Amino acid sequence: MSLKIAVIGAGGVGGYFGGRLAAAGHEVSLVARGEHLEALRRDGLTVTSVAGDFTVADARATDDTAEIGEVDFVLLGVKTWQLEPAIAALKPLIGSETAVITTQNGVDAPQQVADVVGREAVLPGAVEVIAFLDGPGRIRQIGGGKLTFAEWDNQPSARTESLRSALQDSGLTAVLARDVWTALWEKFLALASIGAIGTLTNSPYGALRARPAIRQLLEEAMTEVYQVGRAKGVQLEESVVAKEIAFIDQLPPEGTSSLQRDILAGRPSELEAWTGAVVRIGRETNTPTPVNNLLYQLAAAHQA
Repeated sequence: MSLKIAVIGAGGVGGYFGGRLAAAGHEVSLVARGEHLEALRRDGLTVTSVAGDFTVADARATDDTAEIGEVDFVLLGVKTWQLEPAIAALKPLIGSETAVITTQNGVDAPQQVADVVGREAVLPGAVEVIAFLDGPGRIRQIGGGKLTFAEWDNQPSARTESLRSALQDSGLTAVLARDVWTALWEKFLALASIGAIGTLTNSPYGALRARPAIRQLLEEAMTEVYQVGRAKGVQLEESVVAKEIAFIDQLPPEGTSSLQRDILAGRPSELEAWTGAVVRIGRETNTPTPVNNLLYQLAAAHQA
């Protein structure tokens, strides 16, 4: 069954997932702007991928969601600091059965979207992919391609099964989480830690994990996030730190986080939603976060 999907933010995440879905025959509209939008309209979407290169020659692209109308699913592919205008653009896309999938790093985005469209319209999600813009109209993917998601209450539904099937049939990996909030915090635990440390050292994953002292620092930062999550009532297992260290060991050695790439390039970053959120939620729950506070202050100074 062909789905009608709008992708708000056709950068690395949105462009890659939207491109795969479009190439599989789904009606995908990419919301973009500037030179990227012009290239999409003129040349289509070109994706260079470790899973196989492809081009969507007749890519539907616009900067106005009113041109798209109601859809089955909205994939929010923007960065956390771009969420406010993206949420404001949702209204023309939302029908009675529309689901909005959040893919933002951190743990705040689902509630931010739900505050506007209601919890029943939100599918909280966590993405695992290393993909980025490689020029206007071009996406480069060097690893991953997995979306973990569920209904807000983790209950099965026809629409989550429909989305899972569409993603799988498009060559992507789709996982219906038994507890999507645990999945979000597990990713948050790994990403916030390695993002800040990678930024401060300007090192790729392979160099970071090869140094015993850095591995120890990663474990200490992750342990604080684990403690903050537990204080928030998230059902994180004690083994989660070891699990996420093992995950980092499997990442491409040349890979870096989007936080690291953005800060070192002088672009706006998601630091507040990553390490900043660890410190903020730690303060709210009276959970000490000395390692993450130091990482946050150093990274913030570097960004400034």
